[in-house]
Order: sequence, then structure tokens, then C-alpha cells
Amino acid sequence: MASLLSGTGSGRSIFPTGPSFTLENFSNKDFIIRDFIEELAESAIPVNRRSGPAQQAFDPKPLIRTFENALSQLGTLSEELGEVEADLLTSVRRAEIQHDTTLDSLGRKLDQSIDSFNALDVSLNQPNGTNGSEKNGRRPSEAGGLIAVQIGEKLEELDKQRRRALDATFLIQCWIEVSEEGRLTSLDEMIRRQSSGENKVRCAVIARQLMRMSQRLDPASWAQTNGTKKVNGITNGVVGYRGHNTRELIEKFSETLEKDLLKQFDDSYRRQNFDDMLECAKVLHDFNGGSSVVALFVNQHQFFIDRSQLITEEVTTDNETWERLADPDSDPPGVEPSLQSLIDEIRVVMQDESFIIKRAFPYYDVVLTKFIQRIFQQSIQQRLEMVLDKADTISSLAFLRSLHASRSYINNLIEDLKAHGLTEHPEPCSAQTALSLDHQLEELFVPYLVGNSYIDRERRSLEELYSSLLFKFTIYHSRRKKTPTGFMASLAQQGTQLLATAKDAYIDRLDSSELTATQKAMMLRVAGLRDTDKNKNEIEVSDEDGVLSVPNSKRMLKWLAEGVRRALELGSGSDTPKDVSALLNLLLTSMGQVYIETALDAAADQATAQETLKTEPDMNYLPSLQPAITITNIMSRFINTVLIRLAESNTTVRRAMEIQTKSGVERIESKTNTIIRSTITVVLNWVTKLLAGQKKADFRPKDSDLAETLQTPTCTSICTYVNRVNSLVSQAIDGQNLEVFSSEIAISIRDLLFEHFKKFQVSATGGLMVTKDISKYVSTLKDLTLSKEAEAGVEILSEIGNIFIIGSEALRERSRNFAPGGAGKKLQKTDFRAFVMRRDDSGSVGIQSVLAGL
Repeated sequence: MASLLSGTGSGRSIFPTGPSFTLENFSNKDFIIRDFIEELAESAIPVNRRSGPAQQAFDPKPLIRTFENALSQLGTLSEELGEVEADLLTSVRRAEIQHDTTLDSLGRKLDQSIDSFNALDVSLNQPNGTNGSEKNGRRPSEAGGLIAVQIGEKLEELDKQRRRALDATFLIQCWIEVSEEGRLTSLDEMIRRQSSGENKVRCAVIARQLMRMSQRLDPASWAQTNGTKKVNGITNGVVGYRGHNTRELIEKFSETLEKDLLKQFDDSYRRQNFDDMLECAKVLHDFNGGSSVVALFVNQHQFFIDRSQLITEEVTTDNETWERLADPDSDPPGVEPSLQSLIDEIRVVMQDESFIIKRAFPYYDVVLTKFIQRIFQQSIQQRLEMVLDKADTISSLAFLRSLHASRSYINNLIEDLKAHGLTEHPEPCSAQTALSLDHQLEELFVPYLVGNSYIDRERRSLEELYSSLLFKFTIYHSRRKKTPTGFMASLAQQGTQLLATAKDAYIDRLDSSELTATQKAMMLRVAGLRDTDKNKNEIEVSDEDGVLSVPNSKRMLKWLAEGVRRALELGSGSDTPKDVSALLNLLLTSMGQVYIETALDAAADQATAQETLKTEPDMNYLPSLQPAITITNIMSRFINTVLIRLAESNTTVRRAMEIQTKSGVERIESKTNTIIRSTITVVLNWVTKLLAGQKKADFRPKDSDLAETLQTPTCTSICTYVNRVNSLVSQAIDGQNLEVFSSEIAISIRDLLFEHFKKFQVSATGGLMVTKDISKYVSTLKDLTLSKEAEAGVEILSEIGNIFIIGSEALRERSRNFAPGGAGKKLQKTDFRAFVMRRDDSGSVGIQSVLAGL
């Protein structure tokens, strides 16, 4: 902008020239009003006067002129700015109108495109059908869709043909190279130029195709005539005419390619590069099925490398643990520590490696199966065999316990791996993996569980334990004298054979060279023997050795229960009925026949021997019935609760077991009943003998003798004997059995007394003795465990005593109140007459009148 106050001529202005400004001065970002005013104020004072001592008054006129000129110029600028702004607003309105027009046009075009797309989509997806507007039986839209599909299929087919042609060209090129030049330059360059997984897959495919071409086009390379690969220096006259062995060349290339891929896979595994591992695994899978990379991963795994050095270590379990394992009365110590450590490590390794297998292999389920097979068939199987071989050198029970503990612990490993899921984690493992795990577990224990091998070992182990525990018992009873006759002789002969068999089996096993030192020591301890007892047939035994022991029977059942548990967990479900049937047979033979029946036979022999003795019978055999009954009940309950229930899946076996058990228990009950019957006979025989010793004068005493005597000696002897018998019988039987036994004894003695008092003449004073005796008999018999009917029958004896002491009138009154009928042992008229006739005063008028009135 020109100077605001400038002269029109060339002369000087009247007023001093003020500063000039342009629009840039005010639009500059550094413009500050305060500084602008100060500059104006400074310029208003002449320079030559600013530093003078006296300054003139401020003259505002130049500034006023300057501001006036500036205002004028600002007005002009404002008008220009308004015009520019109006032009810009007009341009904006035009642009907005044009933008709206453009949007409308684009919107219409978009709607048209959408409508066209929808129409095309409908035409492509519309189902077949006909209507009035169809042409040649097909809708236009449908025809258009089919044409598009056909075009796409043709393009796809053409693309496939193009790729096949390119592949065929490259394959022919490679075959020409290998057959004429003896090298695979193109494939080598392909691998060096582009080492991607897809390219390696293509190379692998081409190598396989070249191998097939070599088989067809170059059979001489595959011939083995005289160890050469050529025929007359050429192959077939078309290819290989330079004598190149195409088979060897292609195989060499394939091996090199495979080695490179395997090395790349191994390097990637060490770097934990799972993506690269997956790519290599895919290539090798397409190349040769992936067997080599799976073998590399499994065989070269660090776990097998580390464990290969430890697998040959001996089993170093301490001797105390092995002794506990061989002791039937101690709880099994569990799985062997080295095997436990191995399985615990496998649990971690399997879970960790399954994660890697899932990410590194496209066919991870196959790799996991191979890994599982290697784990079980190498590591676990070798250590398991070492543990079981060591246990077998300890004892048969140690072997069985180790086998069971190992199976249980490995089965827990299987269940943990199934629950973890492995490659399917956190979901449960796949059905294929679960089947593989179960199969490996089964294969691991097949050598020990095949056929009847396991249950036979279990049965032999129990037989050894039972024969050891019952050895002194069988020795004692084999030396006992037996005097049975008739049918009992045949039964006793069977029992003798069983005793001899059990004793001989123990001695033969103890003398066997196959018996280990630990097992021999265990058998001697169970039998209560020392190793110094060389002649087992001359061992000293006591009466206690021949008595049944409930604790020993419980030990036998505990051993059997442990064997049943092992059989359930080790054997298959289909074999369980057969296995428990074999164990039942062993139990009924060892505990039922050898133990219980032998003791009952001994008691029966003693009871039979007491029947004809002239001295007081020895009834000390009676208490042996109680442990026999108790053991039988325990055995029967165990059989019915455990063994037979386990055989319910096989009806035939279960019924056979029930019949066998019933027969064994009935045989024991029959022998027990025989002993009880013999005991009743012994008691009644001795009571009869004591009654026969009754003196004739006992019931015709002198008056002085009556005051000194309570009962007759015969009565005292009988009551003392009955009390002693009751005490012994109460130790043998209880409950209803005791009640039946006591009731029969009481009624039988009552009957004997009934007839006994009909044999003696009774005086008036003797009637009191009869009353005292009968009162004692009644109280003694009532002390027995009687039924209500037996107790009422014993009360009849009291009426006999009254007959000998009451007067004639009382007798007459009593004769009118006889009970009707003859059931039971009731006091009838004939009995009343017989007792009255034994009175010394029976010839008196009063007594005769009573007798006449009967």
C-alpha cells in the first residue's frame, strides 16, 4: 500500500511524513497492538530533538492525519472483503447444489445395482419350475443362473487343465533331465529358489511321479540281473540310453529331500517353532505318509533318551518293604517306588507333549497313538517286568500284590490322561485315543492274565497260606485216634484223606526248590514253626492246636477277600463268576472240610465214645461247637454276600455255587446235629445210670434221717450233672438251638423220673423225701433254657410229690380233676393209681375207697 500521507508534488510536505503500512503489517502473526502504538509514539518526535534537554509539546496532527488516512483505507478494504465473501458464498451454494445432485444420481445408480444384484441372485437361487412366461420350459432368470454356473465350471476346468499341462510339462522336463543328463536340475533349483512348504510338497509329489515313471519307462533300473541295472548298456531304447540309473537318482533325491525336511523339523522342534514343524510334517506326510517324521519325533524324544539310561537300573526297594509285601497279615505297601516315579513322569510328559503334537502335526491323532505305544511298550513294560520279576523272587503273594498295585496305578494314569484330554484338552480325549490307551493297558498285562494263569496263581497262593495256617491243626487231628463205624467210617475216611492231602501239600511246598527264602520264612511263621524243625512229621502239637479258632478263620477270610478284590480289578467281567467259583471251592475245602468238619468229626468221635462209658461222661468237647457254628455263619455270610453276588451275571455258575454252598453248610449242620444227638444220648444214659443207683430205703427213711437230709444222693448227683451239662452246652449253642436241646433234655429226664418213682415204696416220711427230690428236679430243670411247653411239662413232676403226702380226702378230690386226653405227658388215672399204690398206707380203708372210685 502507498504511503498514507504522501505529497502530490516533488516538494516536501508541510507536515512530517508518517510511517507507511500495508495489510501484511496487520495480518502478520507477530502483530502486537501495544508495540504498534509505541512505535507510532516514538515516530512522532523528531530524532534530532529526542535527546535534547528541552522537548517540545506533543503534536497530534500528524498522527491524526495518519489515522484518518488509515480509516479511509480500511473502509475500502472492508468493501473489497465483502465482495470477495459474497463471491465465495455464491460458489459454496453452487457446490452444495452440485453435491446434492451428484448424491441423488449415485443413489439411483446404487439402487439400480442392488436391484440388478437381487434379480441376479433370485435368478441363480430360484428353484426349478414352469409358468406361463417360460420359454423352452425354463425361466429366463434360471437360465441365466445356469449359464453363469456353467461358465464358472468351464473356467475352473480350464484352469485345472492348464495346471495339469504345466505340471506335465515340468514333469517331462524333469524326466528328461534325470534320464538323459543323470541329474534333477529343475527340482534342485525349485527347492533353492523357493523353499516354502507348498513348493516342497510339489517337489515331493513330482519325485513320486518320477519314481512311477522310472518303473514303467526304465525297467532296467529296477532289474536285479547279475547285480546290474542295465541291459546291453541301454534301458529300453527310448529313455536312459546313456545308461543312467534313474531309480537310484530319484531315490537319492528323495532321500536328500526327506533328510532336509527332517532336519528342518528337528531344528524347529528345538526352537519350539510349531508353525514350521507343522509345515514340514505336512510335506513329509504327502511325501511318504509321514512315517519318518513320526519316528523322528517319537524315537528321538528326550524322555526316551533320558530313560534309556535309567531303565536298566535294578529295583532297589528296601527289604522291609518286600517283607511287608510278602506278609499276608500286613496291608500291601502299594506300587513299587521306581515304577511309581516313572508313571508320574509319564503323566506330565504325555500332557505336555500332546500340546506340541496337536500344533506340530496335521494328523496328530496318529502321532499321539504312536507316542502312547512307545511309552507303554518300551518304558512302562520294561520297568513293570523288572518289578514283577523281582517280586516273583520274593513270594507268590508279593508277585500278586505287585501285579495288582501296578495295574491299579497304571489304570489311574489311563483315567487321568482320558480326563485331561491330551490333544483334545480341555475336553475329554477322543474315542480313538481312549481306545488306544485301553488297548495298551490290556496288552501290558496280557502275559500275566491270559487264560487261567492269574486265578491259578491266586488259588495256589491261598492254598499255601491256608495249608501253613492249618498245618499244626492237621498234624494234631491226623494223629488222633478214630473209632467210627458204619456210615461214619466212610465220612471219617474222607476227612483223613483231606487232612493228609493238606499236610502233604504244605510239606512238599516247603521242601520245594522253587520256594524262595522269604516265602519259606513266611510259611513257617504262619504255621508257627521254626526252620530248625526239619522233620515236619514229628512236630510236637498241643490240644490248643487242634481247637477251632475264630481269629484264624477271620484271617483266612481276610486273605480270601484280598484275593477276590484283586480278581475283580485284574480279571475281566466275564471271567469273574468262574474266578469266584474257584475261590469258593477252595474256601469250602480248606475252611469247610479241612477245618470245621475235621473239628466236628473229632467232637462226634468223643461224643460217641461217651455213650457206653461206665464213668461220668467227659463233656468238654461241647464248647468246640460254638467256634464251629460261628465260623460257619461267618463263612456262609461271606459266601452269600460277596462270592455268590459276584457270580450273578452267570446263572449257571451262580446256581452251581449256591448248590455247593448249601451242600457244604448242610454237611456241617448235619455233623453238628449228630453231635447234639449223641450228647442227648450221653446225658440220658448217664441220668438213667444214676437213677438206677437209687436205694430202696431212700424213700422209707427214719424220722431222724429226714431232718438231716435235704435230697437223696441220687437226686443231688443228677442235678449237679445236669447243671454241669447246661453250663457246657450254653458255651456251645445258643438261641433256639439251645432251647430245643434243653427242652428235649428236660422232657426226657421228666419221663425218666415219671417211671422212676413208680418203682419205689414210699412211707409217710419218705413222701417228704420224694417231695424234696422232685422240687429239686423241677428247679434244676427250670434253670435250663426251656420252651413254654417244656416248662409246663416239667411242672407235672410237682403233682407226683403231692400224691405221696396228701391225705385220702385230698386224693379223692384230686382224682376228680384229671386232664382229658393223652397228648404230651399228662398225669392220667393209670399214673395216679400207680403212684398211690406205692404208698405204704395204700391198703387203708380211705386209700382203697379212693382207688375204688377211679
